Amino acid sequence: MSAPGPAKEFVTRFAPSPTGYLHRGHAYSALTAFKAAREAGGRFLLRIEDIDTERCRPEFTEAILDDLAWLGLAWKEPVMRQSERMDAYGAALQSLERRGLIYRCFKTRREVLADIGRAPHGPRTAYVGEPLEPEIEARLMNEGRPYAWRLSLAAARRALGGFEGLTFVDETGLSHLADPSAAGDIILARKGLGVAYHLAVVVDDAAQGVTQVIRGEDLLEATPIQRLLQTLLGAPAPSYRHHRLILRPDGKRFAKRDTTETLRDLRAKGVRAGTLSRALGF
Repeated sequence: MSAPGPAKEFVTRFAPSPTGYLHRGHAYSALTAFKAAREAGGRFLLRIEDIDTERCRPEFTEAILDDLAWLGLAWKEPVMRQSERMDAYGAALQSLERRGLIYRCFKTRREVLADIGRAPHGPRTAYVGEPLEPEIEARLMNEGRPYAWRLSLAAARRALGGFEGLTFVDETGLSHLADPSAAGDIILARKGLGVAYHLAVVVDDAAQGVTQVIRGEDLLEATPIQRLLQTLLGAPAPSYRHHRLILRPDGKRFAKRDTTETLRDLRAKGVRAGTLSRALGF
């Protein structure tokens, strides 16, 4: 019998988007990931998900770094920034295109919503389309029509022989089905606007060697489509931990548009990091 291989290093990350200031919910998620890495003797990474060029701002990135340092978190350098990784996302798209797993969709948002509403077996909750005939696609391209690259669930299903074997593993080691069908043919990129969230996350988690994704339970529904992309791209499959959400006194989720509960405001009011950490259960 051969000796067991070395244990895989525990690697997790906190990956905020600099589209606003961090709030208590962000603090809880970051502290959860940091504590898990520390207890496992592993690595805690920081990634700035700044692919939304319209809403992301440098001042929010600097505030994120300041807030996390105030909380007492430390991370391995360098900090990954998605805005610097467009070549990696383009390579992943090209790989999927060569295998016929994505297609150009020229429909407007209104047209997509109309198609969803008149699905033959009743209204769907997500869009499912198909590639255009080559001559039609070429004409639209020559006209300069905007388009989005969509992942074809039908092509992915054929490539994998079905989705029955697609699963994800939680932090306890239990396996769960990860059927991505409900997501429809998601957008992976838009002409001139760069890559979309799902593809960027999968490519970056693989590049950073993330072994456990720790995030809020509101992102549980994103896991099946990301597991599909990992499988299609030959990327490692991390385990997943979806933690509870921190709610406001009125029972609603904290959001970046909340202006009275940001970490920046709490700091300005003289709240100590340790006080906040204890209030969050750390």
